[in-house]
Amino acid sequence: MKPVVLAGGSGSRLWPKSRAALPKQFLSLTSDSTMLQDTVTRLEGTKQSSPIFICNDAHRFLVAEQLRQKSIQHGGILLEPVGRNTAPAIALAALHATKNGEDPVLLVLAADHLIKDTSEFHAAIEKASKLAESGKLVTFGIVPDQPHTGYGYIRAGEKVESGFSVSEFVEKPALSTAEKYVASGEYFWNSGMFMFKASRYLEELKKFHPEMLDVCQRAIDTETPDLDFIRVDHDIFSTCPDDSIDYAVMEKTDSAAMVPLDAGWSDVGSWTSLWETASKDENGNVSVGDTILENTKNSYVNAEQRLVSVIGLEDVIVVETKDAVMVAHKDDAQSIKSVVNTLKAEQRPEFEFHREVFRPWGSYDSIDSGDRFQVKRITVKPGEKLSVQMHHHRAEHWIVVSGSANVTINEKTQLVTENESVYIPIGAVHALENPGKIPLELIEVQSGAYLGEDDIVRFSDRYGRVAK
Repeated sequence: MKPVVLAGGSGSRLWPKSRAALPKQFLSLTSDSTMLQDTVTRLEGTKQSSPIFICNDAHRFLVAEQLRQKSIQHGGILLEPVGRNTAPAIALAALHATKNGEDPVLLVLAADHLIKDTSEFHAAIEKASKLAESGKLVTFGIVPDQPHTGYGYIRAGEKVESGFSVSEFVEKPALSTAEKYVASGEYFWNSGMFMFKASRYLEELKKFHPEMLDVCQRAIDTETPDLDFIRVDHDIFSTCPDDSIDYAVMEKTDSAAMVPLDAGWSDVGSWTSLWETASKDENGNVSVGDTILENTKNSYVNAEQRLVSVIGLEDVIVVETKDAVMVAHKDDAQSIKSVVNTLKAEQRPEFEFHREVFRPWGSYDSIDSGDRFQVKRITVKPGEKLSVQMHHHRAEHWIVVSGSANVTINEKTQLVTENESVYIPIGAVHALENPGKIPLELIEVQSGAYLGEDDIVRFSDRYGRVAK
């Protein structure tokens, strides 16, 4: 079995924690590990080869770093040049997995799902693998515990070996219809998880969507390695039709099968679903971080940076980050997406970035800013180096707080240690490197007429961020 982990998606309904540059699959929302890490580690104990990961270019270093943190070996991190939904993404993975003449059973997983009962999940995988080996395209149907209107449904057909045939796929229903589905016992939530032999998926895709397979084949034929990543041709892949695996294949094939799964699954699609799946106190509250709740019931409160107190409220969601606070009624949590759309339309930075921004070399936190100045706290991981660069409009002062820095300004390199500082004039070609064994922490004070991140001219960069 070869897992295929789909690590795309924006998770906009979990704003302000989840943002375009750091969506929910890279956050620790349901455990001390990130959702991506949990997706892989919950497979421990199953017979598997190294997983394939699929993500976009902007998130590639997040994936690589989070795998490194858990010492997870991978079978390739495929970079989608543009988003084209799940059917083409899975096709790229299947074509990559079969390049050397192998034909593994693929277990397709989303990187942002919660599954509480690992042993039950493993049992379902074992059942699905038998069906997949026989040529079936298997989906996992979640045993519903309520008439949910936010999920699509699968109707089970006749019993087939260790599962069922699929009678039909149904779109997200109205509440009255969902109630009938759950009462009948014939319908299951569509989990978006699948298992099939790579060759069988490609055969069915060729049958129902040959132009999609043709584009994916031509794209994968161009694959080239780039550090930990595998790139395919942008111009070719951008011509690929946009479609989900459900519409492109699963709803059309006569080989669809389903294995029921009752393992505490959630797609963690909203703050309300996080409240539903988490352990609650005697008042029905879920609290994370530094919180004080008085006369508050059935609420979710998440404090990241500051003390958050909630008094005399019921059924509310309060989420605080370094640069934003979101308050909503639980019944209206889905409307958060409209706030995100407003942020995007107004081109506000809170749509894409947190105050702390992660880079392949470390991170920077924008502590303060004003007219003609900006202050950042910069962390550089041991052995890492920022690009050789210059700025047209700003000068910089660097004060080392801990660790040591090799600082290059024009042709001169010097070692700057704790409590020492250095000045980089406007127009100077400079670089920053951490030569030590511990993280380098420094305070950067920028001053000048323009302080935007796009005032960077890169001359060389070990992470491939210099235009060729």
